[in-house]
Amino acid sequence: MTLALRTAAALAAAVSLSGCQKLDDAFGDKVHAYLMAHPEVVREAAVKLAENDRLAALKASTVAIDKYRGQLERDNRDFVANPHGKITVVEFFDYRCGYCKLAAPEVVKLINENPDVRFVFKEFPIFGEVSDTAAKIALTDSAKAKGVELYKALMADRALDDAALDRHLAEVGVNAAAARKDADRPLIARQLLDTHALAVALKIDGTPAFIVGQTMIPGADMSALRAAIASARAGTNPAKTTS
Repeated sequence: MTLALRTAAALAAAVSLSGCQKLDDAFGDKVHAYLMAHPEVVREAAVKLAENDRLAALKASTVAIDKYRGQLERDNRDFVANPHGKITVVEFFDYRCGYCKLAAPEVVKLINENPDVRFVFKEFPIFGEVSDTAAKIALTDSAKAKGVELYKALMADRALDDAALDRHLAEVGVNAAAARKDADRPLIARQLLDTHALAVALKIDGTPAFIVGQTMIPGADMSALRAAIASARAGTNPAKTTS
């Protein structure tokens, strides 16, 4: 029996009305008593509501992704690995995000093993001043030239701070002092503001978040990411939001 029919049956069983009668407290008490005795009705209603919410979020996400496709995938200010790949993955991330750090080795492996996957890095610092500084430095020309190598180094550091940031820059061959100076350029600040605005428009409020085609994958769900890439490669990438 459908949820609607079961709910109707529950209400009918709870009270029998003949014609137009006032829905008083007694009616409410009878409905409450029935629902307490049949909690499966409430559970089914909750499941249905959750599914409706999921479908609404899916529709909104799909519309937003399509609307902002150019900013997501083709902002020439972003660092892009495998720039000639036919499949595009976008990641919103923060260098001090624990889940981003868990995902990072898989991200690097994905880039190295799949030259057809074009990977767009969206600097989305949300964990404070060090995150902001790391993101700004990563967007300088000298740091972008080290791209994946720098990303890998920063993500491998469990307690990234200013000293560690400078150390990792030196390790990959970037002059830390010069990079910090370049990072203060207004154009870089503008880029981060644009990325934050884009995240708000897409209802991204945490990191990491991946987008493949019309599929949004919140969190470090690498199995879902690989599946979305496989679907895109096969030309069957559906519009969906994973959870």
